[in-house]
Amino acid sequence: MPAGQKLEDVKPHYPVLIIGAGINGCGTFRDLCLQGVNCLLIDRGDVCEGASAAPSRLIHGGIKYLETGEFRLVRESAMERNRLLRNAPHYVKPLETVLPVHSWLGSIIPSALRFLGLKAKLKDRGAAITELGLRIYDAYNRKVAALPGHRFLGARKLRKEYPAFDERIIAAGLYYEGRITHAERLGLELVMDGVEANPGSALCTYVCAAEGDTPGELRLTDQITGEARIVSADIIINAGGAWIDKVNSGLGLRTRHMGGSKGSHLIVDNPQLLQALKGRMIYFGTADGRVNLVYPFFGHVLVGSTDIPVADPDEAFCSAQEAEYLLAIVGEIFPRIKLDAAQILLSYCGVRPLPRSDGQEIGTVSRDHAIARDPIAGMKHPVLSLIGGKWTTFRAFSAQATDDVLQLLGRPRLTSTEDLPIGGGRGYPATLEAQRIWELRLTAANGVSPQRAQVLLERYGTAAEKVARFIGAEPEAMLATLPGYSSAEISYLCHEEPVRRLSDLLFRRTTMAMEGFLSPAAINEVAAIAVSRMGWSDERMRQEIAHAMAALNHRLPQCSAVH
Repeated sequence: MPAGQKLEDVKPHYPVLIIGAGINGCGTFRDLCLQGVNCLLIDRGDVCEGASAAPSRLIHGGIKYLETGEFRLVRESAMERNRLLRNAPHYVKPLETVLPVHSWLGSIIPSALRFLGLKAKLKDRGAAITELGLRIYDAYNRKVAALPGHRFLGARKLRKEYPAFDERIIAAGLYYEGRITHAERLGLELVMDGVEANPGSALCTYVCAAEGDTPGELRLTDQITGEARIVSADIIINAGGAWIDKVNSGLGLRTRHMGGSKGSHLIVDNPQLLQALKGRMIYFGTADGRVNLVYPFFGHVLVGSTDIPVADPDEAFCSAQEAEYLLAIVGEIFPRIKLDAAQILLSYCGVRPLPRSDGQEIGTVSRDHAIARDPIAGMKHPVLSLIGGKWTTFRAFSAQATDDVLQLLGRPRLTSTEDLPIGGGRGYPATLEAQRIWELRLTAANGVSPQRAQVLLERYGTAAEKVARFIGAEPEAMLATLPGYSSAEISYLCHEEPVRRLSDLLFRRTTMAMEGFLSPAAINEVAAIAVSRMGWSDERMRQEIAHAMAALNHRLPQCSAVH
């Protein structure tokens, strides 16, 4: 059954209430559930709808953080990256990465200044600095080994491998990071794993929290139905990301913890650029001193990202100026490959939950994590606000938050999540040969074709077995506008997962949008399937279609909006 729960079924009291179902909230929810602690997880939107749905989709050690001397963060990030490669192999994959360099000795002095905490622009990270950083990176990789060490390409080999590179690039370091194919589903699987481990816990999406009339009580309001309910908790965890101060304000607390930065990305359709990448990510410094990236993504190319201070996370979007910037920076690496706005399939923007750092250059603000404790009237324990962090380190941050909660509640930790598989990563076949054998078994048991079995394994990991049982009951009818999906698969998602809005299906339970497949016709076709499963009225279906269209237009370049 779905992990989600109706507000009317929520219990009046929980030991822990978590506000915010981004990746840190999801990770903490699972960890606490595994310790036997009943939790209620709420979000004003869907699971992983905010900044957790808008990262660069990398699971990385953060080599650039070496420049600011954040060795603890890089060490933790590298170890957590390697754990995710093992614990979530269905969604987290190795990604060979290229670091182009323009000189042999460039930026030694600026790098030293930044390492000492002084301001300095790094316009050219030379080969010597790059080699040193990669050696340190390899050392951190060895403790939880999952990826090969780095290598270096000189000018001759590099020119042969990347003839389209700018001629001023003289060498390149090659090393491995991780990429996450479907971040939103990984967050959802954490929640579903938590509810499976502890049925006394619950998830409620599209629900807001505010202080109640009585100290220690909270009023929860369903943003779709308007229904309200009073609950209490022993401990409140604020996992609202860039919205932490706004959430605290609703609880009657005045805090100034956050100082977010928006990061915008583009997904572009340019076959020439896709071919030139050779299946790798190019992670490169630009003329303005920033570090950007470009890599293959669902048959297209992902380009990112900007780093711009933003006062109100609700007002963040990918502007036309940001899109122009992102298109232009690719030309610094591939000057003969032309990108233009017509090739943009989708843009997206998220606000990084950075700690407030007034006056500091936004690119140098730490991506490390911390927990603030704010006393709240009527409650024995303070509100715990989860500040900072990034996708790669969510498990470690969640473990830290869980340990703090267990200490406050006087309860022991029962199990570690360090080596615990997530969702469809359990029992995932480790080699290509083992994957083909697994797919053939799925075909034989459920009547799906071998090609369909392969797609389902890619989408759901070993949870594909449950999906195949559902859709294999009768011949599949593939969608006219989305031939990679069937009506039975959409019905499965509605029936077995916490879906409350059409946009949940289109933007987070599936990769339709990320693959550039969404259109008004596709939205209407999926809506027609969802309406019968969800029991929506005709009016509700029209509202859901309008809401989904608005969400799609928000992700398109301004000149490409559809109606």
